[in-house]
Amino acid sequence: MHSLGIDTSNYTTSVALYDGCQVIQRKRPLGVKPGQLGLRQADALFQHTVQLPELLEDLLHGEEITSIGVSNRPRAAEGSYMPCFLAGLSVARGIAAAMNIPLYRYSHQQGHLAAALFSAGRMDLLRGEFLALHVSGGTTELLLVQPNLRAQILGGTADLNAGQLVDRVGVMLGFDFPAGKALDELAQGGKLPRKINPKVEGTACHFSGLENQCGQLRREGIAPEDIARYCLESIAAALTKLIDAAKVNLPLVCSGGVCCSEILRTRFKERYPEANFAAPEFSADNAAGAAILAWEGI
Repeated sequence: MHSLGIDTSNYTTSVALYDGCQVIQRKRPLGVKPGQLGLRQADALFQHTVQLPELLEDLLHGEEITSIGVSNRPRAAEGSYMPCFLAGLSVARGIAAAMNIPLYRYSHQQGHLAAALFSAGRMDLLRGEFLALHVSGGTTELLLVQPNLRAQILGGTADLNAGQLVDRVGVMLGFDFPAGKALDELAQGGKLPRKINPKVEGTACHFSGLENQCGQLRREGIAPEDIARYCLESIAAALTKLIDAAKVNLPLVCSGGVCCSEILRTRFKERYPEANFAAPEFSADNAAGAAILAWEGI
């Protein structure tokens, strides 16, 4: 028996199966034209509509599906909405109705948190309390998470999300969108061209100024690998200041695409040795979390 998870986020179509022990997943990024910094929602919705059946055909081979979990909004908050999630929700509703099985709706963020707990071997926290850092192109938030993944925002960005900054700097340096992986690999061969001074006020960090600084370094002729290093080290420093400002003594769980960065992980492990990180395939966008939560019946 398996639970089925479906997630149609702004840049990845994802499906997954979970049997209480093992996750099997399929995912495919949405296509973004070179030089562009994102997709219109109409284009994302269309691509999901094309890709989702193909991924399900590749994933499903007669397994007994007992429940379905689907992401239907970015966050578990009033007014949180993005049209791209309608693609996954419509397919999930159809399957659930045809098979007469339970359908569970979750936020994209809840899926991220559940997948991170599973990957980090901390499923015990699913019904406990922990501190969560969710950092991606659409979210940069520090959360106090209570049982069954009810989250309260403690802090976050006051302007750009960290993932937006990474993608903008990456595209500026000639990479295709999304640029996180390429920028992180480039940065590992770089050095800091100047002292890092992240802007953090209380539990709010500011990244728009860092984008301007990276642009200025580019105009000064600084090597791309050094700009990449400066960008990612600055993000890591800002996020550690954010966590320290919260003054919460609970297990720390890190999720979201930006948390795949080896530079960020290294800095966090130095400062927070007990921090829990998901493997990259469970940290970036995925449907595993929705499948896990449906299995748990949360």
